Amino acid sequence: MIVGLSAATLQGAPVVTQDVDLWFENLGEPKISSALQEVGAAYVPPGNFNPPMIAGAGAELFDIVLRMDGLGTFAEESRNCVEIPLGRQKLMVLSLERILASKIAANRAKDLLTIPVLRDALATTQSMKRRTKRK
Repeated sequence: MIVGLSAATLQGAPVVTQDVDLWFENLGEPKISSALQEVGAAYVPPGNFNPPMIAGAGAELFDIVLRMDGLGTFAEESRNCVEIPLGRQKLMVLSLERILASKIAANRAKDLLTIPVLRDALATTQSMKRRTKRK
């Protein structure tokens, strides 16, 4: 599942981020390793003081997320996803509403700056959905 500001961007929020946050239900899933091998990357399990990460060419653009502040488990939050088409694939992307809830719960300085933008993007998205339903 794509989460964080990259997920918000995919849903039209005018925000900028430096990486793509990926939240997996099971990091031991063999499909993850095979997909990473196809692009010349590898999963690096957590060590003493290091979180799990993805290593290899181009991997610096991706972060592994183990949990989201203020949100439920992966299984619970997967119900709060939208599917965004990318070629023949569909990306599971955490909804703007849940991204906003997480940023509010995290309460970090960098998150506090994005909250008003995410609120505006969510209001705009909801307004557009209501207009579409009326037609």
